[in-house]
Amino acid sequence: MSLDVVILAAGQGTRMRSQLPKVLHRLAGKPMVSHVIDTARRLAADRMHVVIGHGADRVRQVLGDYPVRFALQAEQKGTGHAVAQALDGLGKGKVLVLYGDVPLIRRETLKVLLDQVTETRMGLLTVTLEDPNGYGRILRNDAGEVVAIVEQKDASERELAVRECNTGIMAMTAAQLQRWLPRLSADNAQGEYYLTDVIAMAAADGVAIATAQPDNPLEVEGVNNRLQMARLERAYQPVSLSSS
Repeated sequence: MSLDVVILAAGQGTRMRSQLPKVLHRLAGKPMVSHVIDTARRLAADRMHVVIGHGADRVRQVLGDYPVRFALQAEQKGTGHAVAQALDGLGKGKVLVLYGDVPLIRRETLKVLLDQVTETRMGLLTVTLEDPNGYGRILRNDAGEVVAIVEQKDASERELAVRECNTGIMAMTAAQLQRWLPRLSADNAQGEYYLTDVIAMAAADGVAIATAQPDNPLEVEGVNNRLQMARLERAYQPVSLSSS
């Protein structure tokens, strides 16, 4: 199957306290989103789509030399809405969704995830954390099968006790994505279209949801503020060494 990679890079990143679009903040000398694109290239992606919004012109300029297609998310209506902006440009094979502010994700981890994808199965990258605060939780049935993801703001007390968390990174076929995205609803605490809602749709449609986890949780840590950026900067060297 061919491979499309959709990289979400439209967020404003207000907690960075900077006019610079969040994904352009530098880690180890280059913009965070560039690390993600470079990883996608090492997967031999057939097409790479970068969904832009805040500071779109600046992001286009900085990424001008990369072989990527840009899709504009003019309004911030959630991750599902963001991915939908790239829908028309997708091929007919596999689709991998990545995030421009999650720069340490490794090719090897993503390869394991992509190998799970078939016409009847999708892949979801999860992580088990000591402190899951702020993350969506993975819900499984009695057989251990993933049936849904619940965002923290929508979670019950029992669901908040779950330590297996959603990283946001997932892979499926283009046909599956095209079937599910139009069915998303913004009927939730944030009033947004969550990409994570496709998990419940997959389960309802009888599509199996295979999970994988990174060797190092830092691979899937996102950057929302300067403190987190400093943490990943310190971690960059050992994570890089472990992937070589």
